[in-house]
Order: sequence, then structure tokens, then C-alpha cells
Amino acid sequence: MSSSIQSRQAENPGHVANVRTLILFLGFVTLVGLLVWPSLAGRIQYAKTRAELSAIRDAAAGAELRAVGKLFTTLARVIGPAVVNVTSKKRVHTLADEIAALRGESPAGATNESVGSGVIVESDGVIVTNYHVVSQSDEIDVTLADGRRYKASLVGADAATDLAVLRVDAKDLPKADWADSDTAEVGEMVWAIGNPFGLDRTITYGIVSAVGRRGVVDNPFQEFLQTDASINPGNSGGPLVDVDGHVMGITTAIVGKGFRGIGFAIPSNTARRVCDEIRMTGHVERGYLGMALRELPPGLAAGPGAAVAAVEPKSPAAEAGVKPGDVVLSFDGEEITEPAELVLLLTRAPVGAEVPLEVIRDGEQMTITVRVGRRPHDK
Repeated sequence: MSSSIQSRQAENPGHVANVRTLILFLGFVTLVGLLVWPSLAGRIQYAKTRAELSAIRDAAAGAELRAVGKLFTTLARVIGPAVVNVTSKKRVHTLADEIAALRGESPAGATNESVGSGVIVESDGVIVTNYHVVSQSDEIDVTLADGRRYKASLVGADAATDLAVLRVDAKDLPKADWADSDTAEVGEMVWAIGNPFGLDRTITYGIVSAVGRRGVVDNPFQEFLQTDASINPGNSGGPLVDVDGHVMGITTAIVGKGFRGIGFAIPSNTARRVCDEIRMTGHVERGYLGMALRELPPGLAAGPGAAVAAVEPKSPAAEAGVKPGDVVLSFDGEEITEPAELVLLLTRAPVGAEVPLEVIRDGEQMTITVRVGRRPHDK
């Protein structure tokens, strides 16, 4: 058998050569395929990916991204005309003035200026700004977005919340609407607009970083919205607005002397209430019970609440029967988690209102009805 095969192979040398050539060709093709195919496949995949990205970019450029960009520009147009620049001037009595007076000459009339921002909240010229922008001023100038300038009168101010209300003699002004700051959520978009470093109507963008922020300043009557929108000196008194262009807060404070990504705004509900009260009465009244409060010791079984450390004689709390050692759990149905929370609720309670105060005394829970008094001006 083997001799027969060998004889046939010997008889067909051309056939053997053809088989070898075919084998070599197939090997060469395979080698070329192994070398070329990855590059070719990569090019095909790249072309496919590029086409997909181009389609996505074209769709986004014509829809979502353009809509986001227009939101920013629309907000600037909506809120910008209602934002004003506020310059307060205070006359300074100097040694040169005294020398001039001795010589019978007119004093030089030096002044200190404080520059800030404000927002028109009523079309008849009512403007909200910060108290610290206009405090102790002898003259207040307001510049509108269209360049008109007015002398402003101070309707009233509230140092405790750092708010002031101004009025200019003008009609049909563009005004901003108030938002409901109680609905503000951490992470939602906000814009700040004002006069930082004298740069007229600068708008910056950020988010609400925190709500109900207390302890920022040494004032129990203040709580803030925190934002990372750029706020700098000169922004004080300007609005912090939401996606609808409504005023979510009044910018008032920063950490440090320049922008560090941490700024604070007075919530709109506080600013609106203070503004309305100042317009009606010229000042702000705050509720008062006459209790000294302290935090509960850690791990106390009663849980959240505020401990009554002392009660002033003949105060509303004393007349209602509140005693030292009581633990206040709620005020008018609102749970109390710390003393500062009760203080803030008191500031918002109408003077004369009868309010249920839920307390724990000697392990027994009870409800005491208190009549909210008027806080003395020295407290």
C-alpha cells in the first residue's frame, strides 16, 4: 500500500507543489488578516462611534444644551431689571473739619460710602436690601438697571435679621416676585445677582448647599440658605433666585473676606414677612415668653427638646405656669429639636396669640397654653 502511494506521489510532482503553494498562500492570508484586521476593525468602530457622537452632539446642540443655555440668559433678562445698586453715604467729622470751623470756613464734607445691592419687590418703588448696607447712613442713592438714579428714603430696618426696606419716588418699576423658601431643597439650582466690587448686575450660578443653616452669625434670630453661587462684597442685599426667576433669598454673608464657595442668604419667607411688617408698622415685633433655654444633656431619655433653665417673674411663660426644669417638646405643633429652633418660632409668632406648648415635667407629658408677649427692645 505505501509503495503504491509513494509511486503515485512520485508520478504527480506538480500536484504536490500546488498543495504546498496553496498552504503557503493560506498561511500568508491568515498572517495578514491577523496583522491588519485589528486596525481595520478599530477604524470601523471609531467611524461608528464618531457618527454616534456626532448625532448626539447635533441633537443636544439643537435641544437640551441650547435650552439650558437659554435658561441662564432668560433669567438674567427677567431678574436683572429688578436689581438695583445701593450706595449709602455717611458724613465723617474729621480734624480738618474742626480746623475749618475754627477758621470760619466750610467743612470739607468727607463721607464714607458703603456699596451694596437691592431688589425691587413692589412696582411703586419698594426695595429690599441688607441693614448693614444702609445702617447709620445720612444719604442713600439707588441706581436702577436703566441708569436712572434716585435718592431713597429708609422706610424701616431690622438689625436682627439684617434687612432694610427702602423707597424711591418712582412708578411702574420692574419688580421681582417672591419664592417660597420653605420648598427650597439641597441641590436645586440658584442664581445670585448684584453689584460685587462695583461690577454692575453681575450674575453667578450655583446650587442650594444647605437649608436652615443656623449659628453662622452670633444672632439667634437668623437662619440661612447656604449656596456655592459666587457671592462677594457688594452682593449684599441682592437676590438669590430660583429657576422661575423668583427671589428665594436675600444674599447677606460670606465666609472670610472673599468668595470661598460658601455664601448665605436670608430665606425669602423671612425677608417677605419682615418687609411686610416694616411697611405696615415701620418696625418688627417679635414674640417673647421670658424663658432661658439650654440644650438637653446627651442621651437624655426625653430625646429632642429644649430645657427651661430659668423663667422670668411675671413673664408670659411664668403666667402660663412654665417652670424651670421643664423640657419643651413642641411649640404650636412644631417639634423642637434645639433651643435655637424655639427662638426662631417665637420670632414668627404673632404677639398676643395663644399657643400650645408641649412639655415634659417630672416624666409626665403635658400641654400648657401660653400667650405670646412682645419682646422688649433690650432683649
